[in-house]
Amino acid sequence: MQFGRLARLSDWQSPARRGIAIPSVFRGVFRLSQFYLDHYGFTVRPFSILPDPQMLFWSDRHRKAFAVLEYGLMTRAPLTVVTGEVGAGKTTLIQALLRRVDSDTRVGLISNARGDRGDLLRWILNAFDIGTPPGADYVDMFQTFQDFVLSEYAAGRLVVLIFDEAQNLGAETLEELRMLTNINSGTDELLQLILLGQPELRDIITRPELRQFAQRVSATFHLGSFDAETSAAYVHHRLQKAGGTGFEIDAAACTRIHHEARGVPRMINKIADLALVYGAASGRRVVGVDIVDELLRDGLILTAAEPTPPESPAGVPPMADRPARLVLAHEQEVKRDAT
Repeated sequence: MQFGRLARLSDWQSPARRGIAIPSVFRGVFRLSQFYLDHYGFTVRPFSILPDPQMLFWSDRHRKAFAVLEYGLMTRAPLTVVTGEVGAGKTTLIQALLRRVDSDTRVGLISNARGDRGDLLRWILNAFDIGTPPGADYVDMFQTFQDFVLSEYAAGRLVVLIFDEAQNLGAETLEELRMLTNINSGTDELLQLILLGQPELRDIITRPELRQFAQRVSATFHLGSFDAETSAAYVHHRLQKAGGTGFEIDAAACTRIHHEARGVPRMINKIADLALVYGAASGRRVVGVDIVDELLRDGLILTAAEPTPPESPAGVPPMADRPARLVLAHEQEVKRDAT
């Protein structure tokens, strides 16, 4: 797989590994972090809020969302849309997907793109490491991108463009993206778009002026929050992956964390991480619900109102049975390949 400049997610490293000097004001924090690891016998922090492929937890919802992403790639769908609340695990899914695609796929990844007409093409060209001549106008940039897509197709490679935080694009930019999917060769789709965003992305897609955009969406999924059982399994999984027993946070504490985090993975991470710090400071090997209640009383966690599931975009079949059908089709495809 070939990545553009903005798609090298595997290049993330700690400041120390990159040779960056750490200000003295932070050194105490790092010493505290090491104390926390030593206390529980962890090799890494189990609940960092940064996406970590080594900590990937496959909940039922994440498996279905991933199947939708794979389905979009397998069928060369022009548009695939996955939404979810902040911290639901969308970026982690994309990292997992990027590790699965082969050398015949050219991937560009863009996050938090904003701007007016013409800015979008600059973002896209930059994502694929395609230089933009000084003073190039919209027509020049479009021709450059079209030539790139056609040359990749001639070389037998698929071009996939992924937008993270796509709710920031706005209606006009989404329509501009739809026009880019018209670059084709006969019946072959030469450009695939994968859009990930917060639930308001669906609100944008359902606007009447984006009816044609919605009709091009071949696969869609909303990544909902965890139920209590899944939240507990998630906590257990990450504790084990960090080198622990998996039971450093007890069942009652897991239930309290789930309730406060509303089942959102990133919020679970924040609360669980602080709970472990409080537990270590108290000399506790197992975090109980009293520890969680204490940190909540101290006001260290801000929570938002419970999200409501979004409706499907106009022109796109309801989500309720789409994931099940997509997963079934994906499993059947895998079985056929195996035989």
